[in-house]
Amino acid sequence: MISIVIPVFNEAENIKLLYEEIVSVLETIGKDYEIIFVNDGSLDTTQEKIDSLFNKDSKHTLGIQLLTQSGKAAALHAGFQLAKGEIIFTLDGDLQDDPHEIPSFLKKLDEGYDLVSGWKQNRKDSFIKNNTSKIFNAVTNTISRVKLHDFNCGFKAYKSNAVKGLNLYGELHRYIPVLVAARGYKVTEIPVHHRKRINGKSKYGLLRFIHGALDIVTVMFITKFHSRPLHLFGYVGASFFTLGFLFGLYLTAAKFIRHQGIGERPLLLFSVMLMIMGVQIGITGLVSEQIATMSHKNEPGYVIKTVLKEKKQ
Repeated sequence: MISIVIPVFNEAENIKLLYEEIVSVLETIGKDYEIIFVNDGSLDTTQEKIDSLFNKDSKHTLGIQLLTQSGKAAALHAGFQLAKGEIIFTLDGDLQDDPHEIPSFLKKLDEGYDLVSGWKQNRKDSFIKNNTSKIFNAVTNTISRVKLHDFNCGFKAYKSNAVKGLNLYGELHRYIPVLVAARGYKVTEIPVHHRKRINGKSKYGLLRFIHGALDIVTVMFITKFHSRPLHLFGYVGASFFTLGFLFGLYLTAAKFIRHQGIGERPLLLFSVMLMIMGVQIGITGLVSEQIATMSHKNEPGYVIKTVLKEKKQ
């Protein structure tokens, strides 16, 4: 079964057109499917359009209405939790993603990948959006072990087990390939056709870019130090303390060997400050370690891929 999860915010003019395009493609594939529209607190008639589609085709259409605008990550999380398909697609609701690319994603998944991300070719977006996206992709590639050209493309296909356990919030939808790869799943991308927006307005803004940049720190932490935060805080704290200690040794030698006055030197205060900061950061790491231990008490730190069992006679 295929599930199509589509987060929407003020996309009333596009709902019906997108639904018809998706259905025309899925009917040719020959698999059972469901189309899940997640209304992220729209202020126009988006929900009425979704209700109309549900009344027309309740077998294949599901509508989720969030009480308030919670963001794309939260909308995707809600859709993932209710999706019944073994394969889950995500598309944006602005008609810029071309549903006719769906068979290409399925073919790539059949090669053994768990997540296939779209790589928008000849993007039909504004100059600012295109160039900030290039910066975002370059930075993300430096912190991630998975290398993609277009992390933020909303057109993706997943095997359901790769995303069911994700906890998405804030702007973390931008980093789904990073989060999935960190759990051991295979990630790749394919070129996809990108279309110009015809109806509605872009939801992109400078503030979203800033939020996405700040979330890079979150992603680094939860992918590399999620279960052992002391490793991160310990390295930083030890570095601060060691640097301050070395400055202190230098000042000690200056005082007792060279008989120089050090009481009015700024380096004395700086070295003491570094050592105090190092101890404080180390203590923060210990507290974080205790919190991580408690929060992961009933949560395994691994994902089982297969289990070989002896067949019963």
